Amino acid sequence: MSLGDLNVSRETEQRLRSFILLFDKWARTINLVAPSTLEDLGARHIRDSAQIFGHWPKAATWVDLGSGGGFPGIITAILLHETGGGWVHLVESNNKKAAFLRQAIVETGARASVHPIRIESAPDVVSECDVISARALADLPLLLRYAAPWMARNPACRAFFHKGRDYQTEVDKARGEWAFDLVKHTSVVEHDSVVLEITGLSRIGH
Repeated sequence: MSLGDLNVSRETEQRLRSFILLFDKWARTINLVAPSTLEDLGARHIRDSAQIFGHWPKAATWVDLGSGGGFPGIITAILLHETGGGWVHLVESNNKKAAFLRQAIVETGARASVHPIRIESAPDVVSECDVISARALADLPLLLRYAAPWMARNPACRAFFHKGRDYQTEVDKARGEWAFDLVKHTSVVEHDSVVLEITGLSRIGH
């Protein structure tokens, strides 16, 4: 399976390929991603996930919300080996998916740990972070509500959220409740999709 044009070390490439083999095995029994996207795992999911790390390729503490099949959290945790530091906290309340994530960490050596809890409880368990990520989880207003506790504790914290072609509608809706700085990164996988980079988050009226 092709990993596209990812510029990584041979060791990191092997970790990614080990993840793909494990993913293929588990995806036969539990629903990790939409079945229609399984054939394009390398480009659609791994390369799509890797682009987030490309926007912040530093040793940092990440919180990945709704980690599911490992996108983007496990991919970020594997790529962190390129930095020699950093850690990803994977938040996934589904026990079967959490079990998959734990096994993925074992087999790839990903720099991560799994928290099988609801997202609303995660700030009590992981008190601070530098970066927040989420992919195919919720609309932007809800994602910002999830991210707010961490971003309030660390003003330098930033969030990266994958969004599809209708992202502007979500941005407009979110601005009715939140003030924030926004950078739109065009997706490297789908030209009409984006990665939204959020900083300076605060609730309007507070």
